[in-house]
Amino acid sequence: MFDLGLESTHTLITGSSGGLGLELVSLFLSQGSLVTAHYNSNPAGLDSIPSSSALVKAQADVEKEAEVERLFVEAREGMGGKGVEVLVVNHAYIALNDAPLSKMTLEQWNKTININLTGTFLLVRAFLNQLHYVPENRKHKIAVVFIGSTAGLFGEAGHADYACSKSALMTGLALSLKNEIVTLAPRARVNVVAPGWIKTPAVASLLADPDVVYRALATTPLKKLADPRDVATQVLALASETLSGHVTGQVVMVHGGMEGRLLNREADI
Repeated sequence: MFDLGLESTHTLITGSSGGLGLELVSLFLSQGSLVTAHYNSNPAGLDSIPSSSALVKAQADVEKEAEVERLFVEAREGMGGKGVEVLVVNHAYIALNDAPLSKMTLEQWNKTININLTGTFLLVRAFLNQLHYVPENRKHKIAVVFIGSTAGLFGEAGHADYACSKSALMTGLALSLKNEIVTLAPRARVNVVAPGWIKTPAVASLLADPDVVYRALATTPLKKLADPRDVATQVLALASETLSGHVTGQVVMVHGGMEGRLLNREADI
């Protein structure tokens, strides 16, 4: 196996208890990383990963400032005082019902923005403020990888709240942070992996609808939906200073070459 230089690197992965999060935890562990696996309320999904001294499970509600601060304390204490060197922001909320802006409730809008964007701000701020626990001779390992979405590039009718939260991560936040983080660690990097549909249990019921699958693949030359590993391997590559040490401020689209949204079917015109 090619050495990605992630051995003994302390990586905190948010939203780790299912789907892409579980794949990320498994892959980072396979590279010898020390992993703090964050979950919001139910850690049951993480039971599929064997217990190890290299794995710490930590709960936090990312909407709550105090809990996010506690998360990083527990991560550090769980790894014997070792600070977090790589942050993977994977958690996200999306309402499964379609809600056009004219019908969207303020409650839904606030929930999505609070979890996906404000929660990410709290996580990044706490991450930056604990970087003094990372020794100078390891600060070249520091990296942030956000999970974006095709919704942040193309928009998402019926889910403008989600699309806005992802656009903000992929452009405003990532591009600002990559310029700020180097004042704390000169070789630190910030990048984004932005997938389209991923075949996970959370969306299995939606993907059982052939029309949903058709619309997802209509402008996708590879004619396939992503598996969690398709996305997780790109996160691993961007987190690796060995592979991506001169890559920062980039958005890697993992969407099979998608060119946009299919807005109209023949019957609609």
